[in-house]
Amino acid sequence: MFAVMSVLAGLLVAVAVTPGVAVAGEGASGAAAFFEDLPSYLDVQTPQQVSSVYAEQGGQQVKIASFYAQNRTIVRSDEIATTLKQAAIDTEDPRFHDEGGIDVIGTIRGALATSVGGDVQGGSSITQQYVKNVLVQQCEQLTGKDAAATTKKVAACYDKVAGVTKARKLQEIRYAIAVNKKYTKTQILTGYLNIVGLGGRVYGAEAGAQYYFGVHAKDLSLVQSATLVAILNNPANLRIDQPSDTHNGSANGYAATKERRDYVLRRMAAHHSITATAERKAIATPVQPHITQTANGCSAAATDHDAGYFCDYVRAQVLQDPAFGKTVPERIATLDTRGLQIHTSLDLDLQGQAQNALSSYVPTTMAGVDAGGANVTVEPGTGRILSMVQNTTYTQSDAPTPGSSAVNYSADQGFGSSGGFPTGSTYKVFTLAEWLASGHTLSQSVTTTEHSFPQSEFTNSCIGLGGAPWQVANAEDVPASMTVQDATTESINTAFGAMAKQLDLCKIAQLAQSMGIHQANGAAPDSNPASVLGTNPLSPVDLAEAYAGFANGGTVCTPTAIDSVTAADGTTIHPTPAVCKQGVSSEVAGTVDHALQGVLSGKGTAASANPGDAVPKFAKTGTTDGDEQNWLIASTTKYTNATWVGNVQGHVRLANWPFLQGTTGYSAKFGIAKSMMGYLDAHVGGDALPAPDQALIGTPSRAKAAPAGVAAGGAGSTGGAGSTGGAGGAGATPAAPAAAGAAGADGAAAPAGGAAAPAAGAAPAPGAGADPASGAGADPAPGAGADPGH
Repeated sequence: MFAVMSVLAGLLVAVAVTPGVAVAGEGASGAAAFFEDLPSYLDVQTPQQVSSVYAEQGGQQVKIASFYAQNRTIVRSDEIATTLKQAAIDTEDPRFHDEGGIDVIGTIRGALATSVGGDVQGGSSITQQYVKNVLVQQCEQLTGKDAAATTKKVAACYDKVAGVTKARKLQEIRYAIAVNKKYTKTQILTGYLNIVGLGGRVYGAEAGAQYYFGVHAKDLSLVQSATLVAILNNPANLRIDQPSDTHNGSANGYAATKERRDYVLRRMAAHHSITATAERKAIATPVQPHITQTANGCSAAATDHDAGYFCDYVRAQVLQDPAFGKTVPERIATLDTRGLQIHTSLDLDLQGQAQNALSSYVPTTMAGVDAGGANVTVEPGTGRILSMVQNTTYTQSDAPTPGSSAVNYSADQGFGSSGGFPTGSTYKVFTLAEWLASGHTLSQSVTTTEHSFPQSEFTNSCIGLGGAPWQVANAEDVPASMTVQDATTESINTAFGAMAKQLDLCKIAQLAQSMGIHQANGAAPDSNPASVLGTNPLSPVDLAEAYAGFANGGTVCTPTAIDSVTAADGTTIHPTPAVCKQGVSSEVAGTVDHALQGVLSGKGTAASANPGDAVPKFAKTGTTDGDEQNWLIASTTKYTNATWVGNVQGHVRLANWPFLQGTTGYSAKFGIAKSMMGYLDAHVGGDALPAPDQALIGTPSRAKAAPAGVAAGGAGSTGGAGSTGGAGGAGATPAAPAAAGAAGADGAAAPAGGAAAPAAGAAPAPGAGADPASGAGADPAPGAGADPGH
């Protein structure tokens, strides 16, 4: 058969190509030899397919999002309706089962017409059409160094494989004959029906069936099958998803498509694939599309699972990982074309709980303030992100509506476009860890009476220090000296200022870095005195990562959202794994955990958030000046949960600003965190925390009471991040605060500047109003407006 086809091809060359391609004077035998010298090997690659993202729900993997350049899902022959296969053969290539890859009669007819008229004529068999689509697919999978280079490269390839030239047609025939030798008719027909375009981004039988009719390809009716074959004849003009089209729309019953569909039905009847009765009945049936979109991107994750921001984080991780390609364009192509099955770390049950907890306290929008909230959970020891929610609705619109945003508050700038937010006293954990690493103990007493710290009193081996003294205040009256344990439990700013004076500020910042900390824009954390109280703008994911490291015996793991990836061709892609390293010693980590357990009890600043179960855990709160930013991080050995509530942009004082359920911008974090800890303790739990080092705990000493007139408290009501550590502003990295700042984190006096709380007449949360300094040990309910909890 191959020899016969080669001779026939030689005849075609002689008729249609000579003398344009073949050597003048050659006969059919010479043309046949020329033909046989053409490349015959066609690299049939896996066509572009939809990539799917999965999360876990109730122990099952659930698809939450799709990414694609072409909406195509490859299916087997037995997953395609017989009516569709027969409609394609009867209409496009009735001699398909008997020919040797080309329709000789049709091709000779086309070649003769070409020789007379000059234009290249049709006559393509299904195999030839398949070959052309395969070559076009190869073009569409090309990438360049940037978008412009990719477009240029793809266009040049199109001209070569789909251009109207005699040489191109001859090469197509050569490939078709070779493909016919290598593959069975079933394989060729299945490949053809999986690769053909059906309008817009819809390709292949399965995607076409789902998009136009909402059914699988195996369930297509006769009428639906004939309609799809009609569309593939001219997808741009015969698609049935444009009802307003005056030429082919709902008003005229998609007349152009119906005409072609009825032609398909008549061809099926003529070839005895259907009866005359079935033909008449089908022709009498109107074209009835049932358009079912396959969402492209993270919109479905947002709409169906409140997971749009997590999905966007997954995409960002793919685009930054060399495992998916050497360049960003290559990684985009991998995601959009290779039919990836991406299994993620997301727990949808936990995600739903987190969204409910956050939405119960933080509204989507608020008049007079651009307030936001986020909650994220990571797994100690792996870095897996288990949940990620915020108060806004996910969108990628260029003109987002109020309450919607593309910015992921939980993530760093490179993963979600957020500039991060000053952390307040949650950053004190790094001073505490450096204190212990330097040989100090929790039982040592430090002064609390110094409020003005000259820059010259600090050591910083990284940078020079200078400028005005650093001013620090507390939110409450405290003894003149306190143990470091008590100062940690009650989050006393001046005590941590005194501790920092005995340390190297550079080493505090370096220890934070060793625990995975960096500013949201990727820069190293600042190491000026004010940074001790939380002026560095960080992301919730970054801070959760660090606290998870303390829960994991000092071993910190970089965050990751992806568990495994398999491509449509069966190959496994190995994403860059989480990197786990020892940030601090296990002795320091265990002692930090021990110290932070006190934050959840008695005088602890997070006591009101304690769910009251028996699961061992620790926590730390943080607020900045005027309660502009508010944090609470809690952890067991099996989860770390970070809550942030604050100004997205601007500097509105949230101390008494009414939020939901009778809370304020300051106190909402307690209700959110309590709800999350209760759920996580019940469903995830935790083992015994790493043991503290008794030598680092030290021998308790009695703290002296503050003498009259020298109480260390300040008149302020709310904590602050010190100096200029205002809102981190989504989408912009805030300026680094000056070394000489105003009052430090939790418990600092509220600054005079900034927007005030709602005017008189507005309904403040219960407890809001005047903000007297609280007595030590006060344990406010989540709705309290005062700020004794830091």
